[in-house]
Amino acid sequence: MSQVVRSREQLLSRAFVGLADTLVDDYDIIDLLDRLVGYSVELLAADAAGIMLVDSQRTLQVVASSHEDADVMELMQLEADQGPCVECFRTQAPVSVPDLIDAAGRWPVFAAAVESRGAYRSVHALPLRLRGEAIGAMNLFHRQPGTLPEADLVLGQALADVATIGILSERAARRGEVVTEQLQTALNNRVIIEQAKGVLAHRGNLSMNAAFDRLRRYARNRNALLSEVARQVVETDLASEVLATRVAPSNAVD
Repeated sequence: MSQVVRSREQLLSRAFVGLADTLVDDYDIIDLLDRLVGYSVELLAADAAGIMLVDSQRTLQVVASSHEDADVMELMQLEADQGPCVECFRTQAPVSVPDLIDAAGRWPVFAAAVESRGAYRSVHALPLRLRGEAIGAMNLFHRQPGTLPEADLVLGQALADVATIGILSERAARRGEVVTEQLQTALNNRVIIEQAKGVLAHRGNLSMNAAFDRLRRYARNRNALLSEVARQVVETDLASEVLATRVAPSNAVD
């Protein structure tokens, strides 16, 4: 077995174990979704990945992305109310677009926005769903046009399914709890994390991506909730300590 194959199998095993760890009390949804986009980029050779979830009003919101450009692509879909991720959520089925240039007739507003941006050429969207209930979708972005191998689509859906099970846990379903409360908490945490990224970026003269890397590394090194560390950065003087955290090379996933 080659070293490349062995490394990929090890990462795959770590991905499923890491996502399955959410099937316990007091897990961090934002950290779960951040891990999901990170693993998806590494395992599926995507240039970026992003995730949308529905809030309590059944409105899609961006909650995680591996890169700022992916964030922008997600937001353009929401603003246009069309695009692969939006359609994927509504149909609860995967949506693959090998070349976005050919999508003008399908999603004219979104396609025009993508052309003006020029960041990505192909998108593959996978639903976050369980037993007929969709709670969002995951987008895989590539800078070059092309299809995604069937095996990669199956693997991507498997990763999304494990994450969805973590969010819609069996125990919560049996108790009849309102799942949207969990999702709304995730969206609220996203806001405080974005604020913390802004604080770190300003104080450390960093890009938003680099600021998030520092924030995430600090939280994981201390086994702390990402949202709680972000709150402390915004409300206390923790920013200096977070900025001193050394980060791993780009695209590394714990």
